[in-house]
Amino acid sequence: MALVGNPNTGKTTLFNALTGYRRKVANYPGVTVDAGRGPIRGAAPPLELLDLPGTYSLAAVSPDEMLVSNVLCGRAAGHGQPDVILAIAEASNLRRSFYLISQLLEIGVPVVVALNMMDIARSRGIEIDAPALARRLGIPVVPVVATNKRTVRPLLEALQAAADTPAPAVRAPLPPPLLEAATQLAVDNPGRVSLAEGVRILLDCSGCAETDYLARGGSATRLAALRQRLSSDGADLSAAEVRARYAWIGRLLDGVVARPDEPVVTWTDRIDRVLTHKVGGAVFLLAVLYVVFQSLFYWSGPAMRAIETGFAALGAVIGAAVPEGMLRSLIVDGLIGGVGGVVVFLPQIVLLFAFIAILEDCGYMARAAFMMDRLMRALGLSGRSFIPLLSGFACAVPAIMGTRTIADRRERFIAILLIPFMSCSARLPVYLVLTAALVPDWRYLGGVVRVPALVMLAMYLVGVVVAIPVAWLLRKTALSGPTPTFLLELPSYKWPRPSAIGQRVYLSARSFLMRAGTVILVVNLVVWALAYFPRSAATHARVEQERRTAGWDDAQFDAELAGAYLRDSYLGRLGRGLEPVIRPLGWDWRIGVSVLASFPARELVIATLGTLFNLGQTEDEGSEQLRTAIRTATWDHSDRPLFTLPVALSVMVFFALCAQCASTLVMIGRETRSRVWPVVSFVGMTTIAYFAAWGVSVAARTAGAWFVG
Repeated sequence: MALVGNPNTGKTTLFNALTGYRRKVANYPGVTVDAGRGPIRGAAPPLELLDLPGTYSLAAVSPDEMLVSNVLCGRAAGHGQPDVILAIAEASNLRRSFYLISQLLEIGVPVVVALNMMDIARSRGIEIDAPALARRLGIPVVPVVATNKRTVRPLLEALQAAADTPAPAVRAPLPPPLLEAATQLAVDNPGRVSLAEGVRILLDCSGCAETDYLARGGSATRLAALRQRLSSDGADLSAAEVRARYAWIGRLLDGVVARPDEPVVTWTDRIDRVLTHKVGGAVFLLAVLYVVFQSLFYWSGPAMRAIETGFAALGAVIGAAVPEGMLRSLIVDGLIGGVGGVVVFLPQIVLLFAFIAILEDCGYMARAAFMMDRLMRALGLSGRSFIPLLSGFACAVPAIMGTRTIADRRERFIAILLIPFMSCSARLPVYLVLTAALVPDWRYLGGVVRVPALVMLAMYLVGVVVAIPVAWLLRKTALSGPTPTFLLELPSYKWPRPSAIGQRVYLSARSFLMRAGTVILVVNLVVWALAYFPRSAATHARVEQERRTAGWDDAQFDAELAGAYLRDSYLGRLGRGLEPVIRPLGWDWRIGVSVLASFPARELVIATLGTLFNLGQTEDEGSEQLRTAIRTATWDHSDRPLFTLPVALSVMVFFALCAQCASTLVMIGRETRSRVWPVVSFVGMTTIAYFAAWGVSVAARTAGAWFVG
């Protein structure tokens, strides 16, 4: 059973009602769009329901629309044609919904129509004679309120009976020349092109149907000849198709749908007068965004700290039970630390998807996208991209997952590639420690304006500023194409359903842990190995000799030994090998090691600096000891200060713009289902970050010399 319908018609709600929230991802080889599948609850014999992406027409212009067409026509790799099509229609807007249904009737598969949201239609004074509509169509038409289980039972009975019924005979009368040409195309390609596919191939020039037809060995010459024959009389058959379908829909619904003489003003209409107002709507949207941002940035803090504390306590217990050595380091630092580094993102993911689910379920998400559409078009995006981009300021990982709400593939990929430019909370420790240590606390306007605060604000704005030309470049090159159309349906407001929200949050959290967590854990283990090996006896002996000379206590000795091991490790050697590349930025090998070590998570730069300066691994951005060490650090074998204000600014700008986060790169790969885009993101952002850091360093040194002069 394939569930098909327009967006915002309650399709997913109906799917959940029929399957009892037993949703799994239906995998199609080579397809980057998710479809859901699950067994229908209470069906005998067993029935499986496939939830296809929402679409307004089978005239496919995007991958999700092409997936719908391929699945319905039996062209999807590894999957046969569905036995029954369950077409969902919004009861209060049948004219729009039946345009798609008129195309579904031509596929040659039994069809059942579910008239959903009947309660909303009645509240607007709309009455529908479902039995009369069923007689005209010759197929079952079942009134449904997807949130009411009692109305779903008759639909289940209709689905069980539909598998043994013939395909519908009623069709929208299309222009005879078009039908003749489509029939000829089907005869020329037996078993490869159906009549319904032939119509789409002929009409949708350069569309997905034509691309798929040619990829399967179809004749471009024959197609051009048939199109030439159709256009010889000068008629626009695409427009003729639309007119023919809507004329048929008008006749079909005449006498079946009764509407009040005057439109009923609903409470949704009254609320929208405020929430979509240019001023009132903008104020409310800012309040909503503030709550979302506040939750991701601050409310998740206690849960994240609890997770970190829990894993730290677990590491301490196991560390006390396992003898010191490689095995203990592997378990405590590699495995437990790696798993903790994955699970720590879970509170933000849960909060983000809870808010997205609530906003979508109550109907406000469409309004937020509508309000932001004009602004987002400056980036070549639509209003759908706004919430994921904003969420990137908290954490890129859940924000990238949040782009699943964007239907257009180009827009979704651009949003995914722009999200890492938003300064996430993981960058904050880098900003805090370097700003507190090296940025002078100059104050202006009676202390209202402070330079450290301006520097922090600049770090959050630099990513936004750089993202604008990057979006333009992507639109002109690899992801070129027309600006995505923003056909938006404003659904009626309704109370969010806890069951639907809980399922959305659960599936998102499980997807993150199962799909991304494993890869992130592997990256953590690789970095641990590079930082641990080789542990030479010569290093230990050298530090032991220094201990006897300097009279260190055990704690100081352990910190010095950890720093020496890290400096002599493969990671330390990589840092030294990287030094010629980063020296133009004013960095030495220690900063390079910190950059490399922070690849699993940007926060690790603080712990790495603490180790390199022999302070231990427990330092955080609030450590005065670490700040003092940064202020007093010098280049090897020199009295020249290592960290200066230009160096601090260059490091902060680099971290603001680089893709220095394994979690983010993994999620880019997972969500684009490609190995290319993570590489593009890493190489492109790192290149931009390097030259931006170099430019800031040079500009700061030049300005400093000018002020001193």
